[in-house]
Amino acid sequence: MSGAVDTAVAALAAGRMVIITGDEHRNGDIDFCIAASHVTPEAINFMATHGRGLICLCLTRDRAIGLGIGLVNPRRENQSGRPHGRSVEAASGITTGISAADRAHTIKVATAEDATASDIVSPGHVFPLITDPGGVASRPAAAEAAVELCRRANAGEAAVICAILRDDGEMARPDDVETLAHEHGIPFVDITALQ
Repeated sequence: MSGAVDTAVAALAAGRMVIITGDEHRNGDIDFCIAASHVTPEAINFMATHGRGLICLCLTRDRAIGLGIGLVNPRRENQSGRPHGRSVEAASGITTGISAADRAHTIKVATAEDATASDIVSPGHVFPLITDPGGVASRPAAAEAAVELCRRANAGEAAVICAILRDDGEMARPDDVETLAHEHGIPFVDITALQ
């Protein structure tokens, strides 16, 4: 493993966030990432505040099938866009579903070892991404990288990611997030380091 991968794996294992760069499936977009097993309302709020993008739950295909989550548009599965599943919400234990606490709860429910389709409802405020079974070797994108990093960190096979936008609303680039990453001690890892 590279030094950046080792650092990212250690951060995820400790319940911290990392920044994933190099998603060529989305023009090099950059994402925050945390292991779903370590997600908290504070982490969701941080992503919403500093990332500003859509907060997504990255799941393996087997987990998505087990939860009854299908692709929003199955015809896009083999295209370059993100493989979005139907949005979900915890079936109980939430209020409106949009708060950071409610989204963190939904993620915990959906990723519990014994979770079933009856534990979630759709539509909701958590947006699943169904990862390619071949991982980054088949699809070198942020969702696959996030799940791979969580596996290596022994933090489960699910991750939460959020695209990072600049203040002007455009997609951030590495130079745009260096200060933020430094201020909060968030390590970077590029998808190419996982291939």
